[in-house]
Amino acid sequence: MARKRLREEEEATLDMTPMLDIVFIMLIFFIVTTSFVKEAGIDVNRPEASQATQKPSANIFIAIRENGEVWMDRRQVDIERVAANLERLLAEQPTDMVVIQADEGARHGIVVRVMDQIKEAGIAQISIAAEND
Repeated sequence: MARKRLREEEEATLDMTPMLDIVFIMLIFFIVTTSFVKEAGIDVNRPEASQATQKPSANIFIAIRENGEVWMDRRQVDIERVAANLERLLAEQPTDMVVIQADEGARHGIVVRVMDQIKEAGIAQISIAAEND
């Protein structure tokens, strides 16, 4: 009688190995397919615009401070190195759009030079961030 009860207990156990395999495969899938946003790393006072519209989200942000500093991927970069840094970021995560977050006091010439560097890196779509009125 004891032997029969032991066999019933062995048959009643549930093997968790296949379920754990599926969970780990799903975890790997979600990690690989997740897109990571490359933030500029600083906050700027964006200018207000009454006609500002919401654009699809971008993965790469470039911030320009009032004093002319350019920030990408949470670090300050030289204006002449923006294209090289963009090419590095594009190798990690391809995108077709970059958002420039320029301070409202930033000089127009610096913003244009950054836009030129973005075009040189091969990105055609550039958006300028603004606050809604």
